[in-house]
Amino acid sequence: MTRRLVLCSTSRYRRDLLARLQLPFESAAPDLDESPLAGETVAALTERLALAKAQALAAGFPNAVLIGSDQAASCDGRLLGKPGTRELAIEQLRSASGHEVEFHTAVAVLDTASGQHRSERDVTRVRFRELHEREIERYTDREAALDCAGSFKCEGLGIALFDAIETRDPTALVGLPLIATARLLRCFGLDPLA
Repeated sequence: MTRRLVLCSTSRYRRDLLARLQLPFESAAPDLDESPLAGETVAALTERLALAKAQALAAGFPNAVLIGSDQAASCDGRLLGKPGTRELAIEQLRSASGHEVEFHTAVAVLDTASGQHRSERDVTRVRFRELHEREIERYTDREAALDCAGSFKCEGLGIALFDAIETRDPTALVGLPLIATARLLRCFGLDPLA
């Protein structure tokens, strides 16, 4: 019997990224509280939530390989989530102006038949250039990034906000580190190039 591959997310960004590996998969939404725990670091938060998303759906998908992923950003030690509103997006971009923002993107792969799992985390550093208030407002008016940690889309107009991006995997910043994901899937017998 062929094992199902399930992306434990309904994020269109993650679905589009995983589709690049050309493996048939389905998506399902995990139901869990994604609030940070008291004193939890951004790294620990993303690692915990990536695995928790896969574990939350494990009972419904026997003999499947589940992929959970989570991303969070921090600037000067402050957690930046998805803004949700234009006002919060503007505030986040103001605080990021002229600073470096770290994006932690974790991915966990869980084999529900064996219960085994593996995970990895990528750190991407984005250096924002000094942004003028009018640039921030124009950006938030022109690109809908209210569902993106840090209030921007690097794959779109958001790229104009930066001085530099430092990463091992450019897909991590969009929401799913495909280099790590492909490596983890191979560990469980799912090779995109097989």
